[in-house]
Amino acid sequence: MTKIDNPFAAFDLNKMLGDLKMPGFDPAAVAAAQQKNIDAITAANKRAIEGYQAIAKRQAEIFQENLKEVASMMKSTPDVNATKQADVMRQAVEKAVAQMRELAEMASKTNTEAFEAISQRMNETMEDFRKSFIKPGK
Repeated sequence: MTKIDNPFAAFDLNKMLGDLKMPGFDPAAVAAAQQKNIDAITAANKRAIEGYQAIAKRQAEIFQENLKEVASMMKSTPDVNATKQADVMRQAVEKAVAQMRELAEMASKTNTEAFEAISQRMNETMEDFRKSFIKPGK
């Protein structure tokens, strides 16, 4: 598995915003929220990479399986007639469609999981933003 380093690990938003003075503005809260955003994006990207690695691995497995199957068919049916050829082609097409469906479902799941992670963080960000404008005691 590929190790993914956080490219923003050395970035210190607290330090950058530390000297900014505005009433009702909390640079530490902004920095913490942005760190959560960066962490969410990093986690979503990691999940996407892992998912696409799994898809690539499965594609390679399918390719190897199909090569073995074709080699086996070639050896077992030296005197192939038209009916047998049509049946073999039909089976191959049905299998290929099923395999494409499997890969598409894997990709869809990967994309959904990555999107959900980002979407959840966006919702949390909006809630944090909304709360930042609510004054205590009002």
